[in-house]
Amino acid sequence: MTRHIDRRALFASGAAAALLAATGVSAGPQPRRGGRLRLALSGATRSDGFDARLRQGLFMQVAMPGMVFDTLTQIGADGTLRGELATGWRGTADARIWELDLRPDVLFHNGAAFTAGDVVASLALHRNTSLAAIERIEAIDPVRVRIALAAPDADFPYRLSAPQLVIYPADSMPQAMAEGIGTGLYRLHRFLPGRQVIGERVETHYKDGEAGWFDSVELVSIPADEVRAEALREGFVDAADLSAGHGLDGMARIALLPDARNLTAAVHTDVQMPSTVGMHAPLDNLRAAERWWMG
Repeated sequence: MTRHIDRRALFASGAAAALLAATGVSAGPQPRRGGRLRLALSGATRSDGFDARLRQGLFMQVAMPGMVFDTLTQIGADGTLRGELATGWRGTADARIWELDLRPDVLFHNGAAFTAGDVVASLALHRNTSLAAIERIEAIDPVRVRIALAAPDADFPYRLSAPQLVIYPADSMPQAMAEGIGTGLYRLHRFLPGRQVIGERVETHYKDGEAGWFDSVELVSIPADEVRAEALREGFVDAADLSAGHGLDGMARIALLPDARNLTAAVHTDVQMPSTVGMHAPLDNLRAAERWWMG
């Protein structure tokens, strides 16, 4: 897996790691609140849910991190590692023991307060896996956790940005997996497994003024590549993941990302985005819902 990451940022302080998600936008129109983002996506199945232990296609990967849920760290549009629910991290010299500082005053969509206990319970779901080879994890206090790894791993803060490592409320985890209860920018409004996800912007959120510009985000499942392209061409959606141009090349109001040769998505030019677009994963590192805005 190719990693687009600033190694200096990996060990940065929490303040440096928590740079605004909108940093690096062009000198043109600045982000503004309003509008609905409609995405046509592949990779959905009728068995889809919000259980991060299951293998998820692109449809649910976009629905979970950056939309309904948060992770502890994230890869910014500029490719650097930044804090999300974690504001800072420190590793021992051998990179086997890590301490994470957590963001205070964060609420889940059901009103429960986010604490270190939620991190312990959520990461325990992936204990001793390729995602997180955790030997031991404990809460030091409500806003700090200590993690002992089975082996040294200098990239551990980077691994915490994986879309599977979303954070659930520990006291209502089964309900959160079934109903999509997270700390993300968008509260789940409608969920039809394998078909549709609609999220509505949380009125007050810790990312206010930094990310989450749409009033609502709608994901619709369209399995066929050419049909997703047609939906974009006809204006039924604002963006779609694509593996081929399907006649969109050269259309004045359609942009191909990152370019026609390495196509992963096509976007209507009414949608604005940071001047540097993340290439770690499609649709701006799976976080189009929080990073993009309507021009």
